[in-house]
Formats: sequence, structure tokens, C-alpha cells
Amino acid sequence: MPKWRRKKSGMRHVIGNFILLGIVGFLFVSGSIMLWVSTLNIPDLNSFEQRKVAQSTKIYDRTGEILLFDIHENIKRTIVPFKDISRHIKNATVAIEDAEFYEHRGIKPKAILRAILVNVSTLQFSQGGSTITQQVVKNSILTTEKKISRKLKEWVLALKLEQKLSKESILELYLNESPYGGNLYGIAEASKAFFGKEVSDLTLAESAYLAALPQAPTYYSPYGNHRDKLDERKNLVLAKMYENKFITKDEFESALSEETIFKSQSNVGIQAPHFVIFIREYLEEKYGKRAIEERGFKVITTLDFKLQQKAEKIVAKFALENVEKFNATNASLIAIDPKTGQILTMVGSRDYFDEEIDGNFNVTLAHRQPGSAFKPFVYATAFNRGYTTETVIFDVQTQFSTTCEFDNLTLKDNCYAPGNYDNIFRGPVTFREALAQSINVPSVKVLYLAGLSDSLQTARSMGIQSLSDIDRYGLTLVLGGGEVSLIDITGAYGTFANEGIRNLTTGILRIEDSTGNIVEEFTPSPLRVLSDQTALRITDILSDNEARAPAFGNRSFLYFSNRDVAVKTGTTNDYRDAWIIGYTPSITVGAWAGNNDNTPMEKKVAGFIIAPLWKAFMLEVFKDLPAEKFRTPLQENDITLSPLLRGFYQGGESYFIDSISGKRATEFTPLELREERVFTNTHSILYWVDKKNPRGPAPVNPEQDPQFKAWEYAVSLWKEKGGIVFESSTSTKFEFDDIHKPEFRPKLTITNPKANVRYKANDRIFITVQSEPNKFPLSKIDVFINGIFIDSVMKEPFSLMIIPDDLTAVLGRNTLKVIGYDTVFNKSEVEIIFDVNL
Repeated sequence: MPKWRRKKSGMRHVIGNFILLGIVGFLFVSGSIMLWVSTLNIPDLNSFEQRKVAQSTKIYDRTGEILLFDIHENIKRTIVPFKDISRHIKNATVAIEDAEFYEHRGIKPKAILRAILVNVSTLQFSQGGSTITQQVVKNSILTTEKKISRKLKEWVLALKLEQKLSKESILELYLNESPYGGNLYGIAEASKAFFGKEVSDLTLAESAYLAALPQAPTYYSPYGNHRDKLDERKNLVLAKMYENKFITKDEFESALSEETIFKSQSNVGIQAPHFVIFIREYLEEKYGKRAIEERGFKVITTLDFKLQQKAEKIVAKFALENVEKFNATNASLIAIDPKTGQILTMVGSRDYFDEEIDGNFNVTLAHRQPGSAFKPFVYATAFNRGYTTETVIFDVQTQFSTTCEFDNLTLKDNCYAPGNYDNIFRGPVTFREALAQSINVPSVKVLYLAGLSDSLQTARSMGIQSLSDIDRYGLTLVLGGGEVSLIDITGAYGTFANEGIRNLTTGILRIEDSTGNIVEEFTPSPLRVLSDQTALRITDILSDNEARAPAFGNRSFLYFSNRDVAVKTGTTNDYRDAWIIGYTPSITVGAWAGNNDNTPMEKKVAGFIIAPLWKAFMLEVFKDLPAEKFRTPLQENDITLSPLLRGFYQGGESYFIDSISGKRATEFTPLELREERVFTNTHSILYWVDKKNPRGPAPVNPEQDPQFKAWEYAVSLWKEKGGIVFESSTSTKFEFDDIHKPEFRPKLTITNPKANVRYKANDRIFITVQSEPNKFPLSKIDVFINGIFIDSVMKEPFSLMIIPDDLTAVLGRNTLKVIGYDTVFNKSEVEIIFDVNL
């Protein structure tokens, strides 16, 4: 046989052996699986309720001793026969959960294959392709562990369950065991709780709502913050029913428009309900709803229950008062520790169980326009860019739309010329004054100088994630044109309180499972997102009672006589929202007032509407919180900066005068008498300052800036009205300082001690100074020994007695220096050496 034929025959033999081994292996594995499958029995389906209650999750306050809520305490579950269940809820459930329920035999191979591919690719084993039958198995029999073996059991037991029970019985099991929120299990209890009806009497729309719940009962709860999402899912259920021919087109359209009224939610032994629901949503999202039903979690939250009780009483009291005073039916409050990000209190409304105001809706999580409460993020961005707290900006009515005429000072036809809250325009103001007094027009200009994109990035880095569409806001952003939540903006203000370091907002300290193992634990995650000086400058302004006094008064609700408190209010233009966020180094508190249905309040600013509530809570906080001081920001004294960045509105070219004579300073004018003046050449800041590099040179062609002409026009009107006269270094004639000259300096002589005398340590030595007559008489001497200041003498005779033993500055050989000043602060100095025997 040829050699190549022998090789080919050998290869066939090897391949044949591999195939044989493969068949044997397949038969062995298949046989093992079949043997394992044959040993699986369907466990007792009646163990459901007992297991749920035994492994219930419990939520505690931060002490771990006060129980806020037991998720399955007083569990409600009523078994109802299949025949007594409305056909609508049966069809709705099948349509949304498993449209092929009546065709398959417990599992859907295509869905399983798809799930296997996803699981293998992600290694997460989270996809199940679950049928209603599988869900019954999963909910009633198996644990929540994410293992391949558990999934295999689910498939096998689903097939066996289909052999043992009819489709109607399986669907009955599903409807009687599905979670519908809180302690409600089964369609009967859900029907009674939500609609006050027997399950047989449910309408089509009501059935669609109930069918929408089991996927995520806490998230979709009609009593929570996602009612709009529940409505969307209800409509999806109806669409699926129509698509699968469970209902006619007329029934579909009628159900879409049907007005459905949910019963008010009853108090089920829950403390701090808004916070508890917030925590439960977090747990369900992270661990899944079955995990919190079955793993016996003990959840230690960050809530300070003592403070929470005070907050709830204060919110209820002031919110009810605001109904009469300001037509504001609701209020909310949240307190966060800025050093950790931990939520200390969360009051989502004046009363969680008040149906008339949608009290179950948690306003601390709702997105609403913050008004001027957003301004600090813009000013912080400007400080990051190089502007100072004393930078001057013009508060004059200005048209900001580049498509409108400069003199069209309206908001019509896409024009944008906003006003101030008091309809007053103040002329030149500093950044400090504009922010402290919450003046609108300068703040819009600050946003332009800081940059919209950079300002949004500042807000996002500090924790406000809801502002994503940069094109949507424009220059209205600084006046609260975007929507934020109270929890996010309060957490972001905590970054200012924490000197630029952000801590993620959290409500969890620790989670333990039923055996005491730690599942999750709070770990500090500080992140610097602002320079400390930027944060300190914002705090310095927001705590400056003198700077805000022109707008709020010296003794407003924002003022505390013995505490450092920084605070900012915000009122939307249409008076639908009143905000206040304030902080100390250890607590940040945000509060809101308004109406859940977005109707406007009385036309009053937040300083009247919500500030009294906030201050009442702060006063309670301070009873147990040590007094702390804010750190003072570094003071800038850079003479090279543009005068507009140092508080001068008149122009960009400065000079100095002598404060005594009033004449232009010379090189001999004492530094302490030099006062800066600016030539009156008044323009908008865009003329003198490059907005992207404010500490650099002035722009060469400022008119190229798209806002320049409009800002200049507005300033020119202000100048014309005020009769401002132009000045320059060439057009102004000066007299120069003629009282500070070298020849006018004091001529001093030290007549004692003597240079050739050796003094004893206990001698009484008289330091005596004489001055020759000059243009201005001597008025003061300062005495130094070895560079250390000893004392001053301010009248004749200019003499000072010392005893060497009493002065640590005295050595064996000593330098005595005397500086003398005349009445106009001309000065000179003289020195001698004297010896002492120590």
C-alpha cells in the first residue's frame, strides 16, 4: 500500500475514534442530566407566604435600633379562584408577560437560546426568557441565586409543572402570588387596595394598570414618583392586548381614555415613608425585588430619626400656614451631611398620606426649575476662569438675543431682555453684590463670561446630572431655566460646604443578610471637583449678611447672629417654585414650597415663602450641632489685574493719588497713603477684559464678541443718563504730591543711649530722639532693638525707658533703630549700636 494511502487510513481511524468518544460522552452527559431531571420533584407550592415573611427585609435608622419599615410585616394575600378573576386581568397579564402562554409547554426554546447566548457573552446569567410558568416556579419554589443549576431546575420544573397542572391553574397561581407593591401579594389584595373592588369587577383600564405592576411594583407604584411611567406601561399593556386580539379597537381606545382613580394609600406602620420608599427603590434596583423579599436583609440607613421627626413636624406646620398666606399647598425638605454625603432627613411632602396634595409624591426627587438657586454654580465657574469676587458688571437692562435690536428691551419674538425681581437696575455692581442680592441681569452676564458649557460641567461635577441638553437652556440657565431635583442641588451645595470636595449622596450605612454577613457598607468616596478657594469664595458671599442686606434686610430669615451659615434662595419667574438651600460646614439643608400640580403661588419671593420653614429647622439642628466657622478665602491684592476685576467700574486705566493732598502720587508718596483712581472711560467689561482669559491682556478687537455691541449700547445709555464725562491720562491735568519730598523727611538724632558706654543688664536706659525743625513737625517714633518692635512714642519728648533684663530682644551687642514720622507721614530712620553686660 502506498505511503500516502496508509496516512489517509490512519487519519480516518483517529477521526472515527473521536466521533465515537463524542457520542459516548454525549450519551453519558445526556443520561446524567436525564437521571438528575428524574429526581427533581415539584416542592410544596404552599410554602410561599411563610418563606417570604421569615426572610423579610427590615429597614432601620442610622442607630440600627429604630425600625422604619418591615417590608413584609402584616403581609396581605388572599387566594381567589380562577373563575372569580376578571377576564381582563387574565388577558392583560398574558399579553404583557407571556403572549404565547397558551401555546408553549412551560418554556420557550427560542427565548432560552437567546438568554443562553446573552448569559454566556456577559457572564452575568441575568437573562431568563421567562414564561409565566417559569415565573411561578421562580416565585414559589426556587431561590434567587444566579446559578446555571438553578436556571436548569427552573426550566425542568416548568416543564413538569405544565404536565401536572392546567394552564388555568398555573395562571391562577401566578395571579395569586405576584407582588403588587408593599405588603400586597396576589391580584385580590391589589384590586381591593388600589381600587376598592373585587377582582371580578375590574375594568379593562384597571386591569391594565395591575398587569403593569409586577415587573417593578415599587418603581411603578401609583403612590410613588413614577406615575407617568406607570401610565406609559399601562398603555403598553393595552397595546399588547389589542395586538394579540384580546380586545377590540373600540375597547382599546376606550380604555386609553378611561379615567382611573386609585384609592388613597393607608398608613401601614411606616416611619419616614418618603425615605423608606427611596431606600426600597434603591434596593430593588440593585438587588432585585425577590432578593429583598427573601434574603432577610437588615438595612441600616443614614437617617437621623430624631431629626426626621422634627423635620416632619416643621414641614407640616409651615406648609399648612403657606396654604393661607401664599397659596402654596406643599413643601419638602432634605438634610445631608456634606462631609460624608449621608442623608440625615428626607421629607417629601407635608403629609405622605394626604391624597388631596398627592402627598405620597416625593418632591425631593422631582425635577423642577430652581430659579436663582442655580446661580452659585455659574459664579463658581467664573471664579475658576479667573474672575474675582470684586469684578464689576453692569446691572443695566440689556438685550441678550443677537437677533434682536439693542433697544428692543422685551422678551417677545425670541428676544431676551430679562428684568430683576424688584424691577430696579443698579448700574455697576460687583460679583459679590450681584450673587448675594440675587440680581438677574448681572448674573446672565456672568453666565456668558463663565461659559454655558463650563457652567453645566461645573454643576454636573458637583452632582447635578439632570442638565444634559446644552442647546435647550441658553442664557436662561443661570435664572433656573433647567430642571433639577432638591436632593441633587442640596448635595451639590454640600460641595461648597466641604470646600470643593464632593461626596456622593447616599442613604445606606450598612446592609446585612440573614446570617449577618455584610452585603454592602458605606465607604467614603471624596472627590475634589472645585478648588478650595473657589468654594470658599462662594461660601464667603452666601454668608455675607452685609452684602445681601440691600435685598433682604439686615435681620432676614437668612441671618443667624451666632452662626456661620451660607444660604441662597430661588424663585421661578412664574412663582411655581420657591427654593432655599443653606449650609454650615457640617450640614446642608434644602427646602422647597409650591404646588404639586404646578399651579402658581402668590407673587412672593422665596425669602418670604420657604425661608421661615428652613430657618425653623436650622434652629432645631443647631441645638445639637457645635458652632463652626467657615474658613476665610485668601484675599487678592494683585495690582496687575484689570481695574474692573478689582472693583473699579470707571475704566481700565488707573493712577494713584496722595490721600492727604489729593494730588497725584509721586515716587515719594508713602505706600499707605496711595489711593488708586481710574480714568473715567466707562465701557462694558467686554471692552476691557478677555472673557476667556480675564487675567490676561485686554482684547484687541472687543467688537468681534457677539454680545459686545448690545452690552456697550446698554452701558452707553446709563452713562448718558448719569452725565458721565470722559477722562484719559492725556486729557487730564494733574498737580503732583508736593508734601512728600526727600527734603521734608524728619532729620533724626539718637542722643541716648551712647555708643561708647557699656550698660548693665539692670540699668534703666532712656532712649531719646531729637528732630531738627523741618516743614512738618515730628509726630511719632517707632523703636526697634535687633529688628524687634519695642514700642511707639507719639508726643514730645520722644523718649522711652527700657531695662535690658526685661527685654528678651536685648543681647550683648545691640542695634537700636528708630523710625520717625512727621504729621503727613514723611518718614526717616536712624540706627546706632549699644552694648550691654549680660
